[in-house]
Amino acid sequence: MKKIGFSGTLDPITNGHMWVIGEARSIADDVVVFLSENSTKQPKFSAEQRKEIVLRSCTERGWNNVQVMIVKSDYTARVAKRHGVDYLIRGIRTTADFDYENLIQQTNVDVIGGAKTVFVMPPRDLGSVSSSFVKALEGPVGWNWTMKKFVPGPAYHAWILSWLRKEWDALWQYSQAPVEVRARADTWFLRITGGDAYGGHERHYHNLDHLVHGLAEIRTWSANVGPSRHDTDLVRAAFWFHDLHYVHGDGPAADGELSNEEQSAQLWLGSGLGDGKQAGFSEGVAALIRATDHFQGPAIVHPLKETMLSVDLAILGQDEEVYRHYAQGIRHEYSHVPDETYPVLRGQVLTYLRQKAEAGTLFGDPFFAEQYNALAMANMTWELQQLGQ
Repeated sequence: MKKIGFSGTLDPITNGHMWVIGEARSIADDVVVFLSENSTKQPKFSAEQRKEIVLRSCTERGWNNVQVMIVKSDYTARVAKRHGVDYLIRGIRTTADFDYENLIQQTNVDVIGGAKTVFVMPPRDLGSVSSSFVKALEGPVGWNWTMKKFVPGPAYHAWILSWLRKEWDALWQYSQAPVEVRARADTWFLRITGGDAYGGHERHYHNLDHLVHGLAEIRTWSANVGPSRHDTDLVRAAFWFHDLHYVHGDGPAADGELSNEEQSAQLWLGSGLGDGKQAGFSEGVAALIRATDHFQGPAIVHPLKETMLSVDLAILGQDEEVYRHYAQGIRHEYSHVPDETYPVLRGQVLTYLRQKAEAGTLFGDPFFAEQYNALAMANMTWELQQLGQ
C-alpha cells in the first residue's frame, strides 16, 4: 500500500496513538496523520502545536515517512480521499470502540464517499491509554511521572511546560499585572524553564520534573494545611528559583566563589518579580532559597524554612519506582565522580539523612513528616544496600 492515514484530535498524542502509527508504517510506505481542528472542542494545544508535537514524537523514533495535515471544517475521510489516501487506520480497544468506529466507517464510505477504515487491536498495556485518560492524571503529587509512562517525550515536555506556565501565571496574578510586569514575568519564565536552567539536557534530577514535583507538593501542602496566600506564594517563588543556578558539586570555594543557592538567591533578588508583593516578600524568598544551602542553611531563621526544606526533600519519600529513577538521576548528575568514590560520598549523605529520618527530624514540617518519613527510611536503606554501604 502506498499511503495510509491516521486521524484524531491527538490532544495529547499518547503511546497508544504512536503504536497505531507504527502499525500504519508496517502496512504502507507513507503515513499521513490527519489532525482534526474541531471548533466544538477546546483542546489544550492549538492545531499547530499538536502538529509540531506529533512530528517531533515521530522524529524521536526515527520515523521519517510520517507527515501531518491539519483538517479544518471538513470530514477527515473525504480530505484523505482527495489526497490519495484510500484507507484510514484506527485502533480498537473495546467492543464499544468497534461499534462506534464501524458506524463512522459506514458513514465515511456510504455517505461521503471517503476513505475506508482498517482496524487494529493494540497490546494489552496500551488498551486503556487515551488522551482523556492522560488528561485525567494531571494534578496530584507525582502526576507528571505517571503521565510520562503514557505519552511520547515531546508530548510530555509540552504538557508539563503548559502546567508550569499556569502555575507561574497564578503566582504573579498575571492577568491583573501591568504590561511591563507581564513582560518581565514572561522573560523569567522562559529563562527558568529553558536549556540553561531546569530545562537543560545535562540536568538529570534538578530539572523540570523536580520543578513540577515540588510545586505539586506545595499545592498539596497548601490545600491540607491552609496557610495564607502570602506564605504559600513565598514557598512557591523560592522553589521556582532555588536551583536556578546549578553547577555539579558547586559550593563555596577557597577564592570565595558563591554557592549554587546563593547565586540563585541573587538571581531572584535581581529579577524584580517580588516588587509588587507585600513588604519583605523578596527578602523572605531569598532567605528560603538560602535555607537549602548546606553552608548557609543552618544559620537561616524563617518561619517557613522547614516547609521549604521538606518540599525539597520530599523526593526521598516517593514510591519505589520514582525513587529509583531519582537515584539514577543523582548518579548521572555526579557522573564526574569516579565509580570507586561515588558510593562512599553518596553513602555518607544518605547515612546522615537516614539518621535524621530515624530521629524524626528529616522533615521539619509535620505534614511532610507524616506523609513521607517512613518511606524515606525504606528508600534510603535500599539505596545504601545497592551502594554496598
